[in-house]
Amino acid sequence: MLKWSYMAMLLFTICGSFWLEIVLKVGVLKRIYRVILSILPVAIPFIIWDAYAVSNKHWSFDSNQILGIYGPFKIPLEEFLFFIIVPIAAIMTIEGVRAVKKHWPVGDEKE
Repeated sequence: MLKWSYMAMLLFTICGSFWLEIVLKVGVLKRIYRVILSILPVAIPFIIWDAYAVSNKHWSFDSNQILGIYGPFKIPLEEFLFFIIVPIAAIMTIEGVRAVKKHWPVGDEKE
């Protein structure tokens, strides 16, 4: 059961914020291209940093707390998912606040 620890944290993050998509209709997933453009420029350097740190033994992932599925650079699946799920959750959260506050334009949105 401990092997599911990291995945459980990711599922908790999904439960904690993805409901905003349904209840407040924030529309983040409808604009998935925009989400990808927001996440990739940040996720790629962090994945490279992760790969460097793991290969140089600056840090590691506890094999007892991950599923044991590894992607490129010997980085666990959960870590790759982290760089997708957590930013989407953050975007949904800020969009949820915008939905409740009303008239809070950001970025290239029309006022």
